[in-house]
Amino acid sequence: MAESVLFSVAESLIGKLASLAVEEASLAYAVYDDLDQMKQTLSLIKAVLLDAELKQHQNNELREWLRQIKHVLNDAENVVVDVECEALRKHVINIYGGFSRKVRHFFSTSNPLVYRLRMAHELKDIIKKLDKVASDRQKFGLQINDVDTRVVHRRELTDSHVTDSEVIGRDDDKEKTLKLLLKDESEDESLSIVPIVGIGGLGKTTLAKLIFNDEIIDNSFSLKIWVCVSEDFELRNLLVKILSSALNSTQEMYKNLEMQQLKNHLRNTLAGQKFLLVLDDVWNEDRVKWIELKNLIQVNGNGSKVLVTTRSHSIASMMGTESPYVLQGLSRDDSLSLFVKWAFKEGEEKRYPQLVEIAKEIVGKCVGLPLAIRTLGSSLFLKINIEDWEFIRDNDIWNLPQKDDDILPALKLSYDQIPSYLKQCFACFSLFRKDFDFVTGDILVLWEALGFLSSPKKGQTLDDVGNQFLRELQSRSLLQDFVDLGTACGFKLHDLVHDLSVYVAKDEFQILTSPNQSISNDVRHLSSIDNEFLGQAPIPKSLKSIYFPMGANNEGFLNSLLSRCKYLRLLNLEGSEYESLPHSIGKLKHLRFLSLSNNENLRKLPGSICNLQNLQGLSVNGCIKLEKLPKGIGNLINLRQLHITTKQSNFPKEIANLTSLEILSVYDCYNMQSLLEGIQLPSLSSLSIVNCGSLKTLPLHVIPNLENFNIFNCHNLELSKSLDNKIFKLRLKSICLRSLPQLVTLPQWLQGSVNTLRSLVIQDCCNFEELPGWLSALVCLKTLSIENTPMLVSLPDDMCCLTNLEYLHISDCPDLCERCKPEVGPDWPKISHIKRVFIEEVAEE
Repeated sequence: MAESVLFSVAESLIGKLASLAVEEASLAYAVYDDLDQMKQTLSLIKAVLLDAELKQHQNNELREWLRQIKHVLNDAENVVVDVECEALRKHVINIYGGFSRKVRHFFSTSNPLVYRLRMAHELKDIIKKLDKVASDRQKFGLQINDVDTRVVHRRELTDSHVTDSEVIGRDDDKEKTLKLLLKDESEDESLSIVPIVGIGGLGKTTLAKLIFNDEIIDNSFSLKIWVCVSEDFELRNLLVKILSSALNSTQEMYKNLEMQQLKNHLRNTLAGQKFLLVLDDVWNEDRVKWIELKNLIQVNGNGSKVLVTTRSHSIASMMGTESPYVLQGLSRDDSLSLFVKWAFKEGEEKRYPQLVEIAKEIVGKCVGLPLAIRTLGSSLFLKINIEDWEFIRDNDIWNLPQKDDDILPALKLSYDQIPSYLKQCFACFSLFRKDFDFVTGDILVLWEALGFLSSPKKGQTLDDVGNQFLRELQSRSLLQDFVDLGTACGFKLHDLVHDLSVYVAKDEFQILTSPNQSISNDVRHLSSIDNEFLGQAPIPKSLKSIYFPMGANNEGFLNSLLSRCKYLRLLNLEGSEYESLPHSIGKLKHLRFLSLSNNENLRKLPGSICNLQNLQGLSVNGCIKLEKLPKGIGNLINLRQLHITTKQSNFPKEIANLTSLEILSVYDCYNMQSLLEGIQLPSLSSLSIVNCGSLKTLPLHVIPNLENFNIFNCHNLELSKSLDNKIFKLRLKSICLRSLPQLVTLPQWLQGSVNTLRSLVIQDCCNFEELPGWLSALVCLKTLSIENTPMLVSLPDDMCCLTNLEYLHISDCPDLCERCKPEVGPDWPKISHIKRVFIEEVAEE
């Protein structure tokens, strides 16, 4: 419910009102007293919001009061952000106005006198509404609580690989399912399909993972394939997923193939193999579609098996050749053990017998569902106040009407226990489809654009704050398949957790999945999965973010949107087919993130885009026809992220004005010969350069705070010579060198990061033949990955000096893999001290 995040919205708004930029702008436009009055009234309202949130379920009038506050706060936020934008506009004029008439022309639409009168009028109206709701608070008898004490206690993170020790109560289920899969059917020419069936949240996928990763499966099947099916049972998409998993490659490799090519590729891949194919989370009830897939994968009769997980007994019967294995809920004892595992540190439960007794009552209401048990246990992690536990046990939400397989009340209780600032972040997941594979950037740009991220502490970036929020949500078991990638992470949401995000975000967040859907007047954030849905219903003027579907080309809708929705913070046109953008886009002064990624028809950006001083992220990555970046791009002084594809041969000098730039990505700039020459970017921390075959120079020493560096497929760039082998002091934490045939050894200048480098990845460098002796000086190195470097035949003798190295991955390096074989390889003693060593010899075809 959107009302449950109002405390965080009010707190953020009060912070903006207290900022120096808003204060200076308010004085300049003579609205200081109005904004100060707004701040005081907001403080009165904020003080009772937490108590109101707790009591709203029992009081319809209170719930309506909170809805009124939501609308007033939204209007107030728009006004305050408008003042921030105006302050930034004046700042840009002060910097560039002295020598550029064009800059003044950019802002000619903003008349100071007219703006002052309009702002004063809007503020008077909002203050009147705020005073009204502030006075109404007294009739509800609300308690003052000005600090959100709900904290998130982080537990130690694990990766997405499921091991037996992480799962409770499924040993017997695992053994029985393995027997079905390993049953000898060598004389049977038909393909054997074993279904696992059970309600949502029961642990079907977890059980399938346990089986998939078991050693006996590795020894019994020459090929293992995992496919998450979900609601998408289109044959073409399934073939792409199967091939990608079978060959350990990306799906992009197969998406452009013709259907017959996909079929042939699949037959060749499966031919002669005894394979195990897992089809996880199947919803398809169309038998014709299933038979079509089954006929394609039934290429031999040598004991290959398919393991299916589904919630539907009818689907299990339709697909299975074996009787479905019906998964049951956990026993009371196993349920309690699982709850205790997630609610306490190991052994701590013995100190709190009274809490354990309450836990027994809580798990009784979870009816053996592991997802509900784990999520509720996580919400109580390290909480020892008996009132917190009793609140969960005695909450009225358990009494709501629900279906037999409905675990939403348990998940909603866990959601209620997280701080307000995380609730608004969690609601954003509802804009993405189920089974979406998230990486950090997908969600962080939205949180940042909407102002959901708190101000970073000294030494932190906004991305650091966002990653911290993700880890906090993961610690509450609200994210799954969580993979920590160091500076980023990958994860998914369980279907039921996604349902929860839709439930709590209703009205304000909406994803269009049907042309007949109506759009709520209260919607602030919208996404669409099909181009046909655009323009079917009027868009609310108060819209703040919108995700266009892939292939969008409805120019009328885009023009209408830009002229109607002046408060847009995020505009995502990724994969669209527009050849140009309307000039009116320059009027979206609230816009913080604009993505035009992979718009292959876009040739030019309008100059008005340089009006967007509030813009923090701009992506034209994959816009392969884009001639150049617009003149005036240096005016975007608030820009933190810039992702570029352009036909330009030289980097625009104006980029030097982007002193806030932290992340720069340069993709497919085939004509680019020089990069960052004469340009210093003091805030830049991440640089990625991909497919820039003409690039010759890269002066890394002018980027003093660079932490993450990725360079792929830049054949003319001599990294070893770019700094004349001088060693400058650098702060690199991670570096990835990929597809660089000119690379023979590591560049000398990398020694400048001996005290900071944590991750080093070398991939597909066919002529790389030596790791230098000074590698042992990288005292902070934790991860080393070497893939497809066939010329590298041995490791340095002093690898043992890398005492902090925790993860070593070597694959597709024939001689090196042979020398590093555990226990027997001559190089094994050099690496035997490392905690996690993976040596993968790629089998010959």
